Amino acid sequence: MTQLGALACLVALAAGPLYAQADLASERAEYLRWLTTSPTSPLAALAQQPIGRGLRIGPADADLPLEGIPACMVEPRPGGVRLTGPTGTRIMRRGVPVVLGRYTLLTDGPSGREVLTVFGTTRSDKRPTYYEPSSRHVFDGALAPPERRGTVRVLGLDGIEVEAAEAGSVLVPIGRAQTRLLVRRLPLAGGEESELEIFFRDETNGHGTYPAGRFVTLVPVGPGRYRLDFNRARNPFCAYSSAYPCPAPWRGNTIPAPVTAGERYEGAGVATPPTGKARR
Repeated sequence: MTQLGALACLVALAAGPLYAQADLASERAEYLRWLTTSPTSPLAALAQQPIGRGLRIGPADADLPLEGIPACMVEPRPGGVRLTGPTGTRIMRRGVPVVLGRYTLLTDGPSGREVLTVFGTTRSDKRPTYYEPSSRHVFDGALAPPERRGTVRVLGLDGIEVEAAEAGSVLVPIGRAQTRLLVRRLPLAGGEESELEIFFRDETNGHGTYPAGRFVTLVPVGPGRYRLDFNRARNPFCAYSSAYPCPAPWRGNTIPAPVTAGERYEGAGVATPPTGKARR
């Protein structure tokens, strides 16, 4: 059997108890709670900027002005990022929030390409909306190995550049054809864990869903088997705040049919980023 033949193994789940809508409803409720209460919610994001060799924050003439904050320096250091201000120096660990006045600071990203995200105390009133859950957008099957192993720089859900490992691909039978989707292993915030992610586009982009595309996680469900549930597709954080850069579409990950499942988008239109390398 050819590799493409072996890929044609994702099958739609039958409607009924095999698809747990209660779990999906609980997941969406928890995500809404996080969006509306977390100090590092994208709804509270004000700015995101690469740290480079050093980033001056605070005064009006700083690299990143923050009202009411005296001059501080944010500099990369082994094992974290150093924050130096009038009251002294502290080390900011990746993925761990630090309160500075009325702001919350968060650093992340690989060594040498660290990024600072700043959050305020006020929040956008945007809220996620979804298509109705449907078992016909849930697929089970195997993950074919990657054609070439290695890593590639991409922007994650939160706009942070990461080294994503090529995990393989799946074929999804939606519409009149099967679409091969690349799967990559993206590290989560802080870099201690990772998930199998697919960044995809389809015919609903700009017409009900976010123009740049959406993320969906490929979840292990048994030995050699995985579940692709488009009901759990979600928008990148740039859909909630312009502070975040938007990921560029993954080459080939476009489904030539509408995927009317998962998170919707009802904001103003946004231009799709060009395909190419992530920012450096």
